[in-house]
Amino acid sequence: MSMLVDLGKGIVDAFGKLGTNLILDDKTIDAVIRDVTMALLKADVNASYVQKLRDEVKSQLDPKKIAEGANKRDLVRQAIIQSLIKLVDPGIPPFQPKKGKTNVVMFVGLQGSGKTTTVAKYARYYQRKGFKPALICADTFRAGAFEQLQQNATKIKVPFWGKKDETDPLVIAETGVNFMKQEKFDLIIVDTSGRHKQSADLLNEMEQVANTIKPDDIVLVMDSSIGQSAYDQAAAFRSKVKIGSVIITKLDGHAKGGGALAAVAATNSPITFLGDGEGFDALRVFNPSSFISTLIGAGDINALVDKIEGLNITKKAPDMITNLVGDKFCMKDMRSMFEMFEDIGPVSQMMEMIPGGMGRMYENLRQQTGGGSDEDVAGRMRKFVTILDSMTPKELAMTKPLPPERYPRLARGSGQPLGMVEYLMQSFKLFAKMGQQMKQIMPSGLSAEEMMKYNPLQNKNKLDPRQQAAIAKMMPPGTLQQMGGMSGFENLMRKMADVEKQKGKGG
Repeated sequence: MSMLVDLGKGIVDAFGKLGTNLILDDKTIDAVIRDVTMALLKADVNASYVQKLRDEVKSQLDPKKIAEGANKRDLVRQAIIQSLIKLVDPGIPPFQPKKGKTNVVMFVGLQGSGKTTTVAKYARYYQRKGFKPALICADTFRAGAFEQLQQNATKIKVPFWGKKDETDPLVIAETGVNFMKQEKFDLIIVDTSGRHKQSADLLNEMEQVANTIKPDDIVLVMDSSIGQSAYDQAAAFRSKVKIGSVIITKLDGHAKGGGALAAVAATNSPITFLGDGEGFDALRVFNPSSFISTLIGAGDINALVDKIEGLNITKKAPDMITNLVGDKFCMKDMRSMFEMFEDIGPVSQMMEMIPGGMGRMYENLRQQTGGGSDEDVAGRMRKFVTILDSMTPKELAMTKPLPPERYPRLARGSGQPLGMVEYLMQSFKLFAKMGQQMKQIMPSGLSAEEMMKYNPLQNKNKLDPRQQAAIAKMMPPGTLQQMGGMSGFENLMRKMADVEKQKGKGG
């Protein structure tokens, strides 16, 4: 994954010793635990927390507590994973906005933490969940705060409130909240002033605003690059107001991210989101067990199923799904596919949910194909849509790549370079090929909705040879091996089927 890559790799490498050593003796176990603790220390996790984790793991592996015949490798792995989860989990449920009522959320933090950008990301996240958010700028200290939040609100199409000539943040916050309540917005988000340092003025102003608007939740935004000092900062804010949630930002490039996560959890402050990019979709829900599972390349099956279900793909583009596997995939369908990717959000997040180290593989693949951030990848797809929009209805209906003699006209009409048109046609070939391979996996006669829910192992224990061959062709080289071969892929499908069954039972 893009965040804390070195930490995840260090833990995975340590786990590798469990599988490569023929005899799992105490010396090998100690080496595994040592490697994990060293990876944590390199990620700037406080030494006392690391020692506590080490003691917990050793306690769980006490021979007196291990039943005879138990799988020692699994016990070591699980003991470490459970201790890692406790390291970043304060055990306190965070605030969750509720539909059907007005939710007032106040954002606080030091200047430079990415607070104002995070406010917009937060609004964007809940906007997609069906809420009606509104933004209020009560930051009267930083020059440009008003304009920045106003521009962000415009970009994500969320109402904005602020008074540029008003210097009293209490007046702005109170007036804005009352107005947005009257307008029936159910998620009112108030951005407050930050300072260059943890000053008494900042904390007092924050306390006064909170007493005035009485928010349902106060969100503390913290820059991950501060590492272990996150403990002191979080404790100072908590001493003045009731911090109900913490968002850790800038996890896409700082080795100290592990230190910040552990330090915040140690203050009993529940972490709700992680920010790891500039785009408005670069905000991911933080769940301790899911985070650790993803960190070590084990994926997050529940989140993956929820993500797929939340897209409502079959309602938005049923023709695209059926045509993709029915020899009718056309340029118009590819446009629908790019819109679907836009709804998915950062592709790297989706890849990290898949077990087998897919997140790390995606990072490598992205670097080999032009690099850039998730926003850069999304930008390239938006350029593809611009080219598709310059096509005639007849061209959009074509089920084969357009002939090269038409490329210059498409480039001129869309304002894109000729090379981008060529890349679009290459992408079309890949999608069409993928559809043919999917056709080998699925039985004929399925509706678009049935295709999206189809699991090749839902009614049997193993894939047949035809399905195995089709799946192997669909995956990039090395991916299947990373997932543990075909048996690893089948295990993934079984887990997804189990999740679907539990959902069907209301579990």
